[in-house]
Amino acid sequence: MFDPTFRNIADVVREHAAARPHQPALVQGKQQLTFAELDTMMDRVAVALQRAGVGPRDVIALCGATTPQQAALFLGALRAGAAVALLAPSVTPSIFASMLQDAGARLLFVDAAAAALVPPGMQPHCIALDAGAPGRPFDDWLPAPGTAPHPVLVEPEAPLNIIYSSGTTGTPKGVVQPHVMRWMHMLRGLPYGYGPDAVTVLATPLYSNTTLVAFFPALGLGGTVVL
Repeated sequence: MFDPTFRNIADVVREHAAARPHQPALVQGKQQLTFAELDTMMDRVAVALQRAGVGPRDVIALCGATTPQQAALFLGALRAGAAVALLAPSVTPSIFASMLQDAGARLLFVDAAAAALVPPGMQPHCIALDAGAPGRPFDDWLPAPGTAPHPVLVEPEAPLNIIYSSGTTGTPKGVVQPHVMRWMHMLRGLPYGYGPDAVTVLATPLYSNTTLVAFFPALGLGGTVVL
């Protein structure tokens, strides 16, 4: 029986890793992270962020193709208490720069698909998710496996993510979505079959709010997510 008491969704992933370490959590083609592997990666991300001075209510930005690595990075930031601004790579460089400024992002994680969008002033604060992106390589930025982050208490109203929405023609506006909102989204998945035996296929990117409405119930309730 799932405990509905509010907590950081990153802590729930750790609970699933302890209960079912070898169950696939994130799958994309031949790439796969089990819950144990995901939990370890989240710890490494959280430690690296804390070492960089990123903590509760700070914001990092993430832009690139949706992959298990990107999803693990998102969840690892939650473990450090940081909020994640999920940015679309389909915008113009000027709009991209305005979103970064609006979010107040301390770091930008980016892949080659979005490399041309990065403002020159942000490049020293970039982490490269692949070989074609600017910044320090992600694998070099991570600490060794086995390092544990400092525990963080996340308040229900603390920001979890920022989604930029503009309809079809307007200037993107940041919508700050708190932990408690995502927690309630997750709980609403209980009557609809989400759980350890469920496999959920997500065909849309993480920067879409529609994706996150399904992503958190699917993973948070112990199921497998196919990206």
